[in-house]
Amino acid sequence: MKFKSCGVVFIMLLIGCSSKQSNNPKTVYQNDYLRYFMEEQTESVPSKNPYDAVIKQAAQRYAIDENLIRAIIKVESNFRVNAVSKSNAIGLMQVKASTAGRDAYRLQGKAGQPTTSQLKDPAINIDVGTTYIRFIQKNHLVGIRDPKVLYYATVVAYAYAYAYAYAYAYAYAYAYAYAYAYAYAYAYAYANGAGALLRIFDKSRHVAIDKINELTAEEFYQHIQTNYPMHRQPRYLWKIKNAYNSIAMID
Repeated sequence: MKFKSCGVVFIMLLIGCSSKQSNNPKTVYQNDYLRYFMEEQTESVPSKNPYDAVIKQAAQRYAIDENLIRAIIKVESNFRVNAVSKSNAIGLMQVKASTAGRDAYRLQGKAGQPTTSQLKDPAINIDVGTTYIRFIQKNHLVGIRDPKVLYYATVVAYAYAYAYAYAYAYAYAYAYAYAYAYAYAYAYAYANGAGALLRIFDKSRHVAIDKINELTAEEFYQHIQTNYPMHRQPRYLWKIKNAYNSIAMID
């Protein structure tokens, strides 16, 4: 009887503690984040996929970690070739033709941008998406010394490229002048690719890179998780990190 009473009291104490914690917004966020973590842990990553040969070729061609490419594909499209987002990001790596597609073509010495049908071709999509990753590293993140910090920064910058697309799609869908102006200003201020990432540290690119180089990979990761102006990128970084780790375990 005493044991039953103690058990009831213990459960009531736990409930009371959890209700007290829920009054704290920061605690609620941490609990949600933990739940999200546990949900993500249950996601399976295929040990093999039909695009492995293409991924390996693109990784070697542009000196990009092939597991990073796989992780991005997993998170962006879950290996669905014909995936198309509301903002018209297309294919395995969810390439937005007018932004990432143009930048990738520029690095390849081409004019214009890839077509929708081209981006639904797995080989072209992976090549363009990987080229864009290389574009980010070569043009915006050059100077970051720690390979793991560069990996984190690349992921955040890749996610940023689509924040603009979402903002633009929002403005277009509502077609109101004030909505367009708000979305455009929001996108310009916060979603300008790697530049927005660097502005978290300093307005000067060189100073920002120096500050980043003073951090360990874990410090950089935590800084992004706690100081980022938008929720999507830290969440995206976490999802990529989780998928990457799962793939690495399979390898």
